[in-house]
Amino acid sequence: MNAAGSLFVIAAPSGAGKTTLVKAVVKRNPNLKFSISFTTRARRQNEQDGRDYFFVNEEKFFELQRQGELLESAVVFDNHYGTSRSQVEEHLANGANVILEIDWQGAQQVRASMPSCVTIFVLPPSRPELERRLRGRRTDSDTVIARRLSDALGDMSHWSEFDYVIINDVLDEAVDAMEAILSGEGEANHTGEPELCRRIENILV
Repeated sequence: MNAAGSLFVIAAPSGAGKTTLVKAVVKRNPNLKFSISFTTRARRQNEQDGRDYFFVNEEKFFELQRQGELLESAVVFDNHYGTSRSQVEEHLANGANVILEIDWQGAQQVRASMPSCVTIFVLPPSRPELERRLRGRRTDSDTVIARRLSDALGDMSHWSEFDYVIINDVLDEAVDAMEAILSGEGEANHTGEPELCRRIENILV
């Protein structure tokens, strides 16, 4: 019988590069299972149903909630997001390590439901870089970008709730840091590490 796998919960403000980081980590570690979330958000041009998200309407989303199928759910920019409980539990039972890419609200819910999970928060290296990344997507209007920036600053204040923090400046270094955490060797990125705390304070100023 397989030993149960570990659950890693990764959250970040919009524009911190969380999705790019997670995809790079999963590419290096193909045995990691990436939990695919449900969302009511419209599918972007480069996205594929069942690969990036399960795209559902609100009626279907609320039905999944009523059935207890969602391990966590949150409203982000007026859209609903949720994690499949059965998908996560199946992967863990089969001995696989699972990565959840969600927001801080969802992370709180998962922590309450599965307290043995490991939580990781991803930060941008600076506020100006965060804005540059959001504008670089070229998918949102100035109004949406302004709202995303405002919400991101609020999201960033929750970093201390997490076990580890990764400052996503150079992608390869952020991937190395994530891999160290996944292997139980992420002391340099532990939330209580003084030097890391000083760097985070400079970002939040």
